[in-house]
Amino acid sequence: MTSARGRRGHLLTVFLALVLFVAATFFLSLAVGSLRLTLPQLLDALAGRGPPANRQIIMNIRLPRNITAALVGICLSLSGAILQGVMRNPLAAPNLIGVTSGGGLAAMLVMIVLPQFYSLLVPAAFLGALAATLSIYLLAWRRGVTPLRLILAGIAVSSLLGAFINALMIFFPSRVSGVVDFMVGSLTARGWRHVRILWPYTLVGGAAALLLGQQLNILSLGDETATGLGLNVERTRFLLVTVSSVLAGAACSVAGLLGFVGLIVPHTMRAIVGSDHRVLLPASALFSAGLMMGCDTLGRMMMDPIEIPVGVIMAAIGAPFFLSLIRGRAHGDA
Repeated sequence: MTSARGRRGHLLTVFLALVLFVAATFFLSLAVGSLRLTLPQLLDALAGRGPPANRQIIMNIRLPRNITAALVGICLSLSGAILQGVMRNPLAAPNLIGVTSGGGLAAMLVMIVLPQFYSLLVPAAFLGALAATLSIYLLAWRRGVTPLRLILAGIAVSSLLGAFINALMIFFPSRVSGVVDFMVGSLTARGWRHVRILWPYTLVGGAAALLLGQQLNILSLGDETATGLGLNVERTRFLLVTVSSVLAGAACSVAGLLGFVGLIVPHTMRAIVGSDHRVLLPASALFSAGLMMGCDTLGRMMMDPIEIPVGVIMAAIGAPFFLSLIRGRAHGDA
């Protein structure tokens, strides 16, 4: 009883800290930049008061970019948490097993080859991510699917899709300059149009992920145990991977081939709140929202007025984390 009460208190403290973290990064990223605002000036601008220049910068530039960053972080972290649970492997992430590459290839086809259909960018990215997921699933199928075969098939598909992306850049060199930010992962010039594009996918995919938290817990116990508990393993696994594709494809269509968010956020939060996906998923969503806004702000401020894409910042954070994770697993196996 005492232990359960202590865990509830711990989780309450963690979620309170996450909410404060999101609020702090949100207001900080709105206040800093080439134009720096005090808190009263910022609140006046948000309320529609104060100098018109302040209102214009906050309401039409920084606020939609902030919201976009938060939504992208939520999508990628939930996608990564789902994949790690389905594959029972903390190294699984949308960008590592090909899901993001599928969405990225489809989005680049629209931007480079069919720019007249730019309005279909998000559906195209989703379909690309879903097609990559289905390909991975079919390649891994052998009287069922195992997490190891899914990861190996995902690595192979990711490499193949990466080759197609490089081929597009070679065949259309005159249009490559317009997609460099997309390749790296960037939130530059993201506005209300991108918020309108992204929020329905985030809402639907995020709600589905949270509702499937208990099924993901059961699936994480192993196929035999899950089957013994009455879970339809293959159907549930396919449904979860599809939800992951929706989230990854939507994020990819707006922020480009942004890596490491889906890897480091769920793994970090798992160490803090545990492996219960009913808690892990919302905790990851909150942490990633704050992390993305913070990293985007850091990229804007480090070399102002030159902007460093958020993908570069995330890679600088994620690569050492990834290497330490691999070393930790290697020492554990030894």
